[in-house]
Order: sequence, then structure tokens, then C-alpha cells
Amino acid sequence: MSHVRVLVVDDSVTMRALFSGVLEKADGIDVVGHAGDADEAREQIIALKPDVMTLDVEMPGMSGLEFLEEVMRDRPMPVVMLSTLTQKGASASLRALELGAVECFPKPTQATLEEFALLAPKLTALVRAAAAGRVPSGERRRTVKAAEEQFDWNGRIVAISAATGGVDALLQIMPEFPANCPPTLIVMPLDPDFIDPFVARLNDATKASVQLAQDGLALLQGHIYVAADPRFHIVVDRWPDASMRLIASDPVAGSRPSASLLFATLAKTARADAVGVLLTGMGTDGVAGLKALRAAGGGAIVQDPATAMMREAPAAAVAAGAAGQIVALDTVGAVLLGECRRAQAAA
Repeated sequence: MSHVRVLVVDDSVTMRALFSGVLEKADGIDVVGHAGDADEAREQIIALKPDVMTLDVEMPGMSGLEFLEEVMRDRPMPVVMLSTLTQKGASASLRALELGAVECFPKPTQATLEEFALLAPKLTALVRAAAAGRVPSGERRRTVKAAEEQFDWNGRIVAISAATGGVDALLQIMPEFPANCPPTLIVMPLDPDFIDPFVARLNDATKASVQLAQDGLALLQGHIYVAADPRFHIVVDRWPDASMRLIASDPVAGSRPSASLLFATLAKTARADAVGVLLTGMGTDGVAGLKALRAAGGGAIVQDPATAMMREAPAAAVAAGAAGQIVALDTVGAVLLGECRRAQAAA
């Protein structure tokens, strides 16, 4: 198996050395080059042809965000953003993910070997997964379909699991949702500082009303609820006349909120009246619950791993037999809404 070739781009010599040290110690990863600004990075990309680039947001001259936009337009490749701005500048993080970055990874507050060692497992896993995923394209949003003006809802509820790469995927899917869309729950673990800007951006992108999930809220048509708080799971307590419950309990298989837990509760409550969707992500959260929902008669849509920025989760769902339908990203919206549209009577 070939090693993942990584280019590290950061204006700080210290940060370049520390991040390179972490990555070079990992099995299956080779740091093939370093760059201190966009000009150097541009030359290194052409000469070295890396599989993955790590990129700092704050750089002299052309900023990391400006360079990311150029890369996604001219030479699309997996990019992991590395910056202190991921901790205090949520808008910069969101913009990077919209442009096609795989993830925004926070630099440690202390530039020490000990701090970097704590980040090593997550960063190296992210880099490996990024290399195996779909290379994003800056041209993709030109094909986003417009929402229907009238939607004849058949009464089904929707639950969507999105993890790493999910911002990109959701901003392609959700603009297709009409103002009177099915009640929709999105499970997407996010850093707390990132939640409000993401909800606001998603609300701007769709005609439906997008809001944070809250304990006891009724699930209503025309509303999309985002469960992203890492302190709580979300479940649906009954069906019909459903409401959501936020539960402060231990992570399920390492995840909180757990998509598998949400899908599993829908398998018990809504059954055939529920449609689950599993999108891009690392790990296997959502797989067991989606399989249970499918067994209960519910819809089970899995993003085609070949179209996923992070294919690990959708590939695991396919392998486990959890997928009722395997659907390319650009058709997920249409297929999902088709599952929730009232069938037309034959002429």
C-alpha cells in the first residue's frame, strides 16, 4: 500500500516542524514538502504532487482561504486547514469548509511537543481518510438544483447523519428542500463555537426554516433541526405528533450526538414513516442504527462512497447491508424528497 504524501503549508517555521514531526511518525504518511506561503506552496504542488495538503489560514500575502479557493478551482485536492482561527473565528472555518476543505483542525494553544502529541491520533487519521476520499471540485455548486415551489408531503420524517465533509454535502443537498419540506433532523457533531454560524448559513441556503434542536420541540413540516451539541444525544420520543428529546448521557460507540441512536429510536417509533440518510464521514456512527431502521421498514439512503469527501462511514454502511439505496451526492436531494412525496394517482 502506497504512503500518503503530505505537503505542510504554514508561515511559522516552528509550526511546520511540529506538524511535520507528528505526521512523519505515523505509519503510512510521508511529509514530502514544506511551504511558508502561497507562492512556495503553488510550486511545491506542481513539483511534488502531494495527496493531501495541510494549510494555515493566517499567512502573509495571499491568505490561506484565498489560496484554498485557488487550489479548489485550479488543482482540486484534499486540504486540511490548520489554524488558531478554527477556535475563535468560526466564520473563517465555515468559509474554508464551503470552499471544499476536508476539515478545519485547531492548532494547539501551546506550541509544544506534548500538546502536538495529544493531537497526533486524530490528525493522522484525518489525513489518511482525506487521501482516500473524493477530491472536491470548486465547480460543483453550479449544478445545485432549485427547490420545488409546491411539495405534496406524504407524512414521512427525515433524519440525516453528516460528519467530516458534511458541510460541503449539506450545502449541496439542502437548497433543494422546499419551504414545506418534511420535518428533518440533521445530526452533525460540531465544535460549539461553530454551531450558530453553521445553522445561520444553512438557513440562508434553504427555503425551509433551520434551527438548533431543543429539548421538547415538536417536529413540524417546513422545519429543519440541527443537532450538533456534543453534550447531548437526540431522539424522537413518539410518532405521530412527534417531538425531540435531548439526552445528556454517555457517548454511543464514541459518538455524541449519535446518529445510530437517532436512527434506532426512529426504527421503534416512526418505523416505515421514517427515512434515514447517511452521508460522508469518518468512523461508523449511524451504520447500526440505519440498519435497524431499514429492518423496521424505513427508508435507508446512503451516499455513494465514490462521491463522498470521507467515504469511511458510507462504505461501512454499504458493507453492513444498511443501505436500501446507494445514491450519488448530486442526486441525494431528489431521491430523498421522492421518498417523502405523496404518490400521484394513476390517470
